[in-house]
Amino acid sequence: MHFFKYKNNELFAEDVPVKKLAEKYGTPLYVYSHATLLRHFMAYDDAFDGYPHIICFAAKANSNMAILRLFAKNGGGADIVSGGELFTALKAGIPSKKIVYAGVGKTDDEIRFALRSKILMFNVESEDELKRINELAGKMKTKAPIALRINPDIDPETHPYISTGLKKHKFGIPIDDAVEHYKTASRLRNISVIGIHKHIGSQITKVSPFVDALKRILILLDELDGQGVNIRYLDIGGGLGISYKNEEPPVPKDLAKSLLPLLKKRKLTLIMEPGRSIAGNAGILVTKTLYLKECEDKEFIIVDAGMNDLMRPSLYNAYHRILPLKKGRRTETFADVVGPICESGDFLAKERELPKVRQGEYLAVMSAGAYGFSMSSNYNSRPRPAEVMVKGREDFLIRERETYKTLIDGEKIPEFLK
Repeated sequence: MHFFKYKNNELFAEDVPVKKLAEKYGTPLYVYSHATLLRHFMAYDDAFDGYPHIICFAAKANSNMAILRLFAKNGGGADIVSGGELFTALKAGIPSKKIVYAGVGKTDDEIRFALRSKILMFNVESEDELKRINELAGKMKTKAPIALRINPDIDPETHPYISTGLKKHKFGIPIDDAVEHYKTASRLRNISVIGIHKHIGSQITKVSPFVDALKRILILLDELDGQGVNIRYLDIGGGLGISYKNEEPPVPKDLAKSLLPLLKKRKLTLIMEPGRSIAGNAGILVTKTLYLKECEDKEFIIVDAGMNDLMRPSLYNAYHRILPLKKGRRTETFADVVGPICESGDFLAKERELPKVRQGEYLAVMSAGAYGFSMSSNYNSRPRPAEVMVKGREDFLIRERETYKTLIDGEKIPEFLK
């Protein structure tokens, strides 16, 4: 459930008219609902209540500091995949001992930063990475806490670009090789083996892949226990889907109901890495209609938000509902909603049945709170949008709109060109 609703035919973010926000801050504009973010976070916390757990929000879904701070204040941690995300999470007040670090390409500088920060653990993706972390930890005279990311070869039945748990993917260590890799890790002087990690993909709309993956991991965990490898943290990743269109994904309590019976009597701390399922429906992208264009057998609604602001439709052909801020009786039309980017792939919707809109009218692109701003870019030298959080009747600017000046910050013209 989210808090973007029509009241008297006008779309509100909690108790604030979205049109008021668009007029105040300009467009394109990301708007987040505090109540929705908190409700979705607490749904996980409540579902797994009674079993030791840490909810490490996947920062890649939305790394705005205000959003990370909200989770930190409610006991949350962070799942990070870069030094930049580590920096942001720490600045937002997330305790380092609630930060787990995944990603196949950690650099030396990033590893050293994480070691200095004393994070909970690295989720290691390859033997080469394991050995490099050991070397760097040795030079820093410390021990690196690690889990190995195990690829359980389970099909999550999602988009191929966001499926990560099959043998053919770049992520993790094949489950058949896991015991040998754990033996190697246990022998390394500057490594402390404390966990096991799996993540099979994103936007998963069934519980069964999570159950199948966990069963395989628990068999491995028992085998490791027999080898004297003491695992204290079980990181089950994230990936629970949301409703973009007509999907009916499970909710955290459904996940807990299926997974917790498998974990009975095991002395583990469970780590979860939800991202989309917390932030996705907690945010919208507001855009303004610039022009209406009719061609032969084709109608275009040209708006001021483009693929650089919201990449998902162009990248995945992903569906986002698009709603007018004002409901009313209108004729329907089939149209492409397209942006100002000089690419034919720049669209927010194709062949979409929509109510007729007017030039200058605002539209809301729904379910844009995850992988929206975090995947945005300055392509075509476009400043990225502002971000706003709404709490009840109040609204707060949580990221300023970029300007033309900020676009060139850091650029230098060499002397020979002056």
